[in-house]
Amino acid sequence: MAVEITNFSRLLLLSFFLVLSSTSAENVTYDHRSLIIDGRRRLLISASIHYPRSVPSMWPGLVASAKEGGADVIETYVFWNGHELSPGNYSFEDRFDLVKFVNVVKDAGMYLILRIGPFVAAEWNFGGIPVWLHYIPGVVFRSNSEQFKSHMQSFMTFIVNIMKRDKLFASQGGPIILAQVENEYGDTENVYGDGGKLYAMWAADMALSQDIGVPWIMCQQYDAPARVINTCNSFYCDQFAPNSPSKPKIWTENWPGFQTFGTSNPHRPPEDIAFSVARFFQKGGSLQNYYMYHGGTNFGRTSGGPFITTSYDYDAPIDEYGLLRLPKWSHLKDLHKSIKLCEHALLYSEPTHLLIGPLQEASVYADSSGSCAAFLANMDDTDEKWIVFQNRSYHLPAWSVSILPDCKTIAFNTAKVRSQISMVDMVPESLVASKTIQEKGSKGLQWHIYKEKTGAVEKTDFVRHGFADHLNTTKDATDYLWYSTRFHVDEGEKFLNNGTQPILMVESKGHAVHVFVNEEIIASASGNGTDITYKLETQVPLKAGKNDISLLSMTNAGPFYEWVGAGLTSVKIAGLDNGTIDLSSNTWKYKIGLEGEHLRIYSDGIDNVKWITPSLPPKDQALTWYMVVVDAPKGTEPVGLDMKYMGKGQAWLNGKAIGRYWPRKSSINDKCSSSCNYKGKFFPDKCRTGCGEPTQRWYHIPLSWFKPSGGDPTRITFSRRRISNICSSVSEDYPFVDLENWENAVRSNGEGRAILHLACPENSSISSIRFASYGNPSGACGSYQQGICHHPSSVLIIEKVCLNKTQCTIPFLEGDFSKDFCPGITKSLAVEAACN
Repeated sequence: MAVEITNFSRLLLLSFFLVLSSTSAENVTYDHRSLIIDGRRRLLISASIHYPRSVPSMWPGLVASAKEGGADVIETYVFWNGHELSPGNYSFEDRFDLVKFVNVVKDAGMYLILRIGPFVAAEWNFGGIPVWLHYIPGVVFRSNSEQFKSHMQSFMTFIVNIMKRDKLFASQGGPIILAQVENEYGDTENVYGDGGKLYAMWAADMALSQDIGVPWIMCQQYDAPARVINTCNSFYCDQFAPNSPSKPKIWTENWPGFQTFGTSNPHRPPEDIAFSVARFFQKGGSLQNYYMYHGGTNFGRTSGGPFITTSYDYDAPIDEYGLLRLPKWSHLKDLHKSIKLCEHALLYSEPTHLLIGPLQEASVYADSSGSCAAFLANMDDTDEKWIVFQNRSYHLPAWSVSILPDCKTIAFNTAKVRSQISMVDMVPESLVASKTIQEKGSKGLQWHIYKEKTGAVEKTDFVRHGFADHLNTTKDATDYLWYSTRFHVDEGEKFLNNGTQPILMVESKGHAVHVFVNEEIIASASGNGTDITYKLETQVPLKAGKNDISLLSMTNAGPFYEWVGAGLTSVKIAGLDNGTIDLSSNTWKYKIGLEGEHLRIYSDGIDNVKWITPSLPPKDQALTWYMVVVDAPKGTEPVGLDMKYMGKGQAWLNGKAIGRYWPRKSSINDKCSSSCNYKGKFFPDKCRTGCGEPTQRWYHIPLSWFKPSGGDPTRITFSRRRISNICSSVSEDYPFVDLENWENAVRSNGEGRAILHLACPENSSISSIRFASYGNPSGACGSYQQGICHHPSSVLIIEKVCLNKTQCTIPFLEGDFSKDFCPGITKSLAVEAACN
């Protein structure tokens, strides 16, 4: 382990001013069908964006992208341990400025769901509950403990009063239309016996007493009381039913999947997400939330787990850096438009569900005004089907839902992705020495290092016989705890003369450890994301006389702080003349944290140590802090720090904690695939990439920030996250329907013009056409291939229309691309272009 910091000579300072709009109060109630806002039933699409997982300068853009993608609502947790730093000591600064975030949502003209919790899980450190609460006598987290309930109520009331003060509930003219108390407690309620039920009902009553003027929800709370709406969290919620016929069907978390260090990268195909959402609304759902729509970054030491990565990207429609993930974002945008076209029929009529095959179903919503909407679902995960519905034939791909806003015309099919595909690259950009350094006559980077002191022999916080629990000792003030002891070796030990070495055996229940003998590192080990208990066996170079043995325990804290400890459980030495010696009950000296942490050398304490400036920085040196002064990268594209060649540690930028890094590789034996079959129910291991590669290589650095543990610091680089290639395809068997002008499309019986769209990011243009084929091309974006039917002028035609333009539109089956070409073959047009 080594930790380093990189300091920049420039800071990019961004500020913006919120213009608060005055809106009238809205009455939010509900019935069995949906939320009712000012007397109107509403069908709502929600997008999870957690304010501390991005920075304030990103919030307006993220919210705007969600709105453009068809969302009406932003959802966020409220993170108790980020706000109440000690009892009664509250903070709402910077990334934790909750009021500012809610006002950004308000200014965008969107609603907000405030999930106060205060336990949030969220793969967040300790599930969001403050560590200090554990050390108050009588407290048992999330139980009928009076002490816990008292602090929980105080925090809930504090947050509610802040929202009321700024008139942020819809009942006051603000954007908040729902609030949540507790989180997924129904799955653990029985663990607490009779007290679990009592606590859950108390939490609901306490929330209702806050008098916020909008409904309360409890997700995964199967016994929620009458005045609180229970909701669903899952990959699929079409079969969910609330626990009362008077409550609407709400889906608070539609999961794509998150990452842990040491695993390959999960991906949920856009076709399957769209299928799950369409099925939810087909079966009577009225509010659906993507968890996550933008996952963001676990800055600092906020990631829970253990082993949750710094990236909380979640394969979401908006990626960690704020870029749209295409085609997922666009495919869901089209889905949302199609569902919105059905809103009145869906919410003001009761459905008729018809079986039209063994795995095929039609759902019809027809109201008294003449509005009619239908869903045609094919749950077969293998075969496509032709079905007859209302005297018309419809083609249904496997594992898909077709949406017919007029009960006749297909506006959208979940399996037919017609939106553009963007290929995103991390483009390396060398670190450049700051101008201040250059002006002093050195053009190269000047790395500065500080070697961390080893062990707790010289500086000791406390001494005890046996092992102290890591988490209860550090109390989340640091990831690091030193265990040090001395061991005497008699001069007559045989191993000193026969060339062998004893074996050191270490057992720990979390999460990683470095072993030092006489101040030299000899071994490292760690657990994994599911079983954090691990063992280490290594030869140990002991000498005659006294030997200092120091172990640095490292932990990534998790949500089960009360129940799951961490740190050493056994240390033994085998291969001695008297057999195996157990050092576990020895006298151990302890030191909490690292010297550099205590000195805060990553921020205001940078001058508190004597930095060494070698001609070349040392490589593969554990317990080393690295610092370099460089200029900020130019441009406006998002930036990531490439840490592939470093070890395990933490990184800072001008005192801002980027987070934990660890280039830990996933197993080469994991089941990865270059393509993903979306058909059939999704599960986290279904579609993975990156087997045998580091789980996370790039670490997001917000542009509004601009200091990087054994390893090779000379190979650290910035990388610009850039959309390099874009792809799009269209086929005559799935004609384009203009969802923006639905009525015109319906007049032409859905036979709207088939159109292919290409669009590069802002400030770039189409520099080349890498592939174009009109005919029957095959393959996917990045690997298209010509088929037996190929128009020889395909590239030239596309170049004429698109080259050097930011975006272009190509009509399909018109002009140069006629229907007469290759008769008898279903024709498609596929294009891959480069943006520059």
